[in-house]
Amino acid sequence: MNLVKSTGTFGFYTIISRLLGYLRDILIAIFLGTSLIADVFFVAFRIPNTFRRLFAEGTFNAAFVPSYTSETTKGKMQANKFANEIFNILFLGLLILVLIIEIFMPAFVGLIAPGFVSDSEKIKLATDLTRITFPFLLFVSLASFFAAILNSHNKFAAASAAPIILNLVLISVLIFGKYLGDDIIYYLSYGVSFAGFLQLIFLYKFVSKFYSLKLNFKFKINNKVKFFFKKLLPSIFSSGVTQINILVGTIIASFQASAVSYLYYADRIYQINLAIAGIAIGVVILPQLSRHVYSKKKSKISLIQNKALELSMFLSLPASAALLIGSEEIISGLFGYGSFDYKAVLNSANALYYFGLGLPAFAFIKVFSTFFFANNDTKTPFYISLVSVILNIIISLYYFKEIGFIIIPIATTISSWFNSIILFIFLKNNKLFNFNNIFWKKFSKIIFASIAMGLFFNYMITVFENQLSYDYQFKSLILIFSVFLGLVFYLLLCFFIKAFNYKDLKLKY
Repeated sequence: MNLVKSTGTFGFYTIISRLLGYLRDILIAIFLGTSLIADVFFVAFRIPNTFRRLFAEGTFNAAFVPSYTSETTKGKMQANKFANEIFNILFLGLLILVLIIEIFMPAFVGLIAPGFVSDSEKIKLATDLTRITFPFLLFVSLASFFAAILNSHNKFAAASAAPIILNLVLISVLIFGKYLGDDIIYYLSYGVSFAGFLQLIFLYKFVSKFYSLKLNFKFKINNKVKFFFKKLLPSIFSSGVTQINILVGTIIASFQASAVSYLYYADRIYQINLAIAGIAIGVVILPQLSRHVYSKKKSKISLIQNKALELSMFLSLPASAALLIGSEEIISGLFGYGSFDYKAVLNSANALYYFGLGLPAFAFIKVFSTFFFANNDTKTPFYISLVSVILNIIISLYYFKEIGFIIIPIATTISSWFNSIILFIFLKNNKLFNFNNIFWKKFSKIIFASIAMGLFFNYMITVFENQLSYDYQFKSLILIFSVFLGLVFYLLLCFFIKAFNYKDLKLKY
């Protein structure tokens, strides 16, 4: 496996998906802005989308891949038998869960958005929309199962491309937005569930080359299956802790008008980098790292871990610098149109600034957790993540009345840095990770290049100050141009100071 190439493949389709996601969100911002129906739709969309991120973006993968990989060493038939046992339990369990939630949806929405309860119109609409979107959970969870099998065989393209379907479906609905009026949120909600079904069918087509699906509800829960499900919940919680923190933030933000929308738009911006700097790297390295752990190849393990952390920093640090320097210009350039007024820009930009401070930590959590998962240890990152979430809740609740929704990205960032640092300490203390000499040389060069890029990006913002203002019609084009120049500057600088080597593109792990 080539780490950089595989991450690039995963990252390419992820970037396409996220760019389409931005187009989707720009259209949503134009038609809905930060209005009441926007808040309601984002709550209804947040719930299944959080589950999508929890299951599809490496968390289910984290529990499944090490177990499935060990079965593949015993032969295709044994691996297929194990996978079918997991699938049947997963399908039945999720189906029952979805049906129960659908029946008790009013109470469920009341828990997720308690701030809506006092407004009968808001809570009813949120309940209706969430009922429509919630089947997405079943479809995307089963789709993530297929994706995990593909990832286990080092086939990353289809799995990373599948989310594109969701964005294409929602964009198709939004194109006709002006003809739909307020009913657009219903069409969007139906689109979410329909897209989930299409993703499932899409991935099954590719996974059928490696896996033969056999529905059988007379399954036996053997020790291997028990071990997997014992790992599943901790891995979902620990690997998806950033998304859980955001969900907690959404719950608290529901008590402040438009706050859910502000957080949603800010969240959308940093997710594209996190998808590559954290999620993609974690997903790509896990199958190979699990094999090397199983074979006890210590030199290979160390090489993959160091290169993964180096690549994560290479991608996340300059992005963090850019978000800190240009949060307002970025939000304004991408979303500052139609119903999305200047107040919405400023509030979303403030949230983005603090999320930007936490971006490297969000990525490190994904990478560090993978090191534990490869060793079949889901308990340690689970307990650390649990403390992190509790810390986030305490900070958010304590300061929410005083400073409002902005405490949510602040608390998320603080708790995430705490999480990543404690994960690192545990890895070092348990001798599951050691730095090599090359890493420290690369680390200092990446820090230097990121600071230099930040200064260059700040200069670009100053030069195009008038063209990046809220009222300028073509500010998005100027923003894209400035970001592109900043990226080129960063890559060239990294090349000249040898923070990145061409040989890494060909290096096998």
